[in-house]
Amino acid sequence: MERPTIIIIDMLNDFVTGALEAKRAKTIIPPLQRLVVAARKNNTPVIYSNDAHYPQDVEVTRKWGTHAIKGTPGAQVIPELKPEKDKDYIVEKRTYSGFFETGLDPLLRSLYTGEGARTVVLCGLHTNMCVRHTAADAFFRGYHIVIAKDGVEAFTAEDQEQGLKYLEYVYNAKTMMVNDIIREIVESAQV
Repeated sequence: MERPTIIIIDMLNDFVTGALEAKRAKTIIPPLQRLVVAARKNNTPVIYSNDAHYPQDVEVTRKWGTHAIKGTPGAQVIPELKPEKDKDYIVEKRTYSGFFETGLDPLLRSLYTGEGARTVVLCGLHTNMCVRHTAADAFFRGYHIVIAKDGVEAFTAEDQEQGLKYLEYVYNAKTMMVNDIIREIVESAQV
């Protein structure tokens, strides 16, 4: 895995226990905890791509109702995956994609002492929505995409299955279990 970066998408209070609770989200917390610890230990950047909506955003007014409003507890990362203040990055977003009108791409290109990340490991919620749209924009920008199979989830099993198939087929995403991703991160850190 060449110059990997972990991107954790929308593991926020409102999606895990709040306004738009995805009951299936709890299953991915332990694998993501292991991944984040391993990434930090092996100097692999960890980026949190988080909804931080304004009340007038289209996702709030037309589709999903009030959720993840900037500055509220619902828009904070769940305690189990809390970002490390001086080590991790937080990039706020207002749409499904972590790239759309955010600083994510310049941040990725600045990592690894300016050489830039080459591989994005996408994790979090929801496989068929925010993970999918972030993967699309990563693909169009030339990044290699890895999906943490046991580190992403959706509202339903059907959404999850269809989401993974779409990511693999359309964006050439490689799906891997978190333990295999950790193994590759450790190996790439030793090179």
